[in-house]
Amino acid sequence: ILPSLLTGDYGLVTLGFRYTFIIILPVVGIFYFTFALLEDSGYLPRLAVVMDSWCQYVGLSGAAVLPLVLGLGCGTMAVLSTRILETSRERKIATFLLALAVPCSSQMALFVTLLSAYPQALLGWLFTLILVFLGTGSLLAIRLPGSESMFCQEIPRLRVPSVRRCLEKTIHRLTWYMYEVIPLFIAAQLVIWLGFLLGVVPFLIQGLEKLAVWLNLPKESAPIFLFGFFRRDYGAAGLYDLAQLLTWQQLTVICVVLTLFTPCSAQLITMIKERGLWWTIKAVLVIVGISITTGTILARWVF
Repeated sequence: ILPSLLTGDYGLVTLGFRYTFIIILPVVGIFYFTFALLEDSGYLPRLAVVMDSWCQYVGLSGAAVLPLVLGLGCGTMAVLSTRILETSRERKIATFLLALAVPCSSQMALFVTLLSAYPQALLGWLFTLILVFLGTGSLLAIRLPGSESMFCQEIPRLRVPSVRRCLEKTIHRLTWYMYEVIPLFIAAQLVIWLGFLLGVVPFLIQGLEKLAVWLNLPKESAPIFLFGFFRRDYGAAGLYDLAQLLTWQQLTVICVVLTLFTPCSAQLITMIKERGLWWTIKAVLVIVGISITTGTILARWVF
């Protein structure tokens, strides 16, 4: 039992250490440094002003750009930052879109790394995410009651970013990320390991194999969906090992489905605290339905 816990197929070293430090940490560090450059230059408030008219199509004001952009770093912090939005309607729309179609930094970086070898796959993934984001947001804007808030934003002057400050921000955010991710990764790995010992995980994987076959994917991709349920970036890291066995069409489908899949455990808990348990349950069920439906359309009618 002990060797399987440490170095088995789903061991602490095999999954936990390798996924956290070897695969995810380098790409997340590059993203945080790039984000710090944009932030330190004073560009983000200007982005909110420029995007205000576009955000109105999905029932949001320009202020929602800040949580949505933060979602490209960490969905958990982005859900917390929706508090800056003035109305409950906007907070619900922004929270739903963050959980659905905004990939976190590690997930996005890994997918872009894998898809960059196939430009058509990368464009297909981006186009599908944008289409789902706009379509779902427009439907929410129509269905949810309430009115839009007025948007007013102070514009700071542009300046040349300080590399030292950006490095300090990057180190601080990476430190916070590691404190958050390592315990969750270890917990997810232990749950998966115990699930295999008790026979629960093989049973769930058998069910997910049917989903994989339905999406024209190999059965070996079934565990990735299970990993994505525990952590979005965990599923993305699992795809890193399987990517060589997939065609660019299959790679596009699985990246789209994993991006639109359930939010990670930390984001899910934050959604429950901010929006309530019943609203979160309904949102997650709708999100799972949208992800599977979108993957089915791509796998069976587009590709």
